[in-house]
Amino acid sequence: MEWERAKTYILIFFLLLNIALGILLVMENRRYTLTFDQERLIRTVLSQNNITMYRMPIRQFPPMRPLEVTGFYYNTEALVQIFFEHPQTVEHIDTGREGNYIFQYGSSRLHISNGFIEYRNPNGFRQRGNAFLSHLQDEITLHDARRLTDIFINSYFPDFALDGSFEEGHNRRVIYRQKYREMFIHSNFIEFLVTPVGIQQIEMQFGEILGYTGSPRMIFSPDEALLAFTQRVRHITQEEPMTITRMDLVYFQEYISDQPGPYHAVPFYRVFTLCNEDMPFLINAFTNVID
Repeated sequence: MEWERAKTYILIFFLLLNIALGILLVMENRRYTLTFDQERLIRTVLSQNNITMYRMPIRQFPPMRPLEVTGFYYNTEALVQIFFEHPQTVEHIDTGREGNYIFQYGSSRLHISNGFIEYRNPNGFRQRGNAFLSHLQDEITLHDARRLTDIFINSYFPDFALDGSFEEGHNRRVIYRQKYREMFIHSNFIEFLVTPVGIQQIEMQFGEILGYTGSPRMIFSPDEALLAFTQRVRHITQEEPMTITRMDLVYFQEYISDQPGPYHAVPFYRVFTLCNEDMPFLINAFTNVID
């Protein structure tokens, strides 16, 4: 009888404990959630400065930890295997400079310089899927460009995801960035120039993600970041209106190096505008300073 009563007390205790923890969790989430009053106020400030915003700003801004990322250092043999159909026949051109490599075969050229990778081929990168472009003469659609770039990404860099695609005359530029636990690493990117010939240019830069480091730190709220953005561009918007198309939160490695590292990638807000979709404003979420 006593044991049955004790079990009842224990169950009641754990039930109350769970309720208390749930209440604390809700309160913690609300602490790092943008309120409708905050959103209304920042929209008013934007409007007063001739800025409009299409989409709702980010609502959640919990504390975040930096990421450790290695320097931009690559396995050149693996890259040669990717970019050249017959790797054993590729010519290695000696530049005489450390960290600078050039590989060439026919019209294909791979240049690695201080952590930046550039591949060019006026005849188009060879890969399955190029055949469907043969009927195109003057321009290529974003859909067709995506078909080609997705094949490359899925074959060689499956942890990268689409981040943007833009018209460039009759051609298309498509950008992918690495994702780590559902967040983009803005400084780890692969960018394609696709023409009716195929993929004519690929630019890449990335370090290896080692994982989180340090303790979680509070970040500035989205409305505070938008206020910093407004202060930066108000001299422009006095003359010409500006439209914010979207805003998100990513990791970004500010210090660029081809040395091993490791280095820190920290949270940054990205603010995209209608006139410059491919080059967002970057705002450090730890300091609220625009890069």
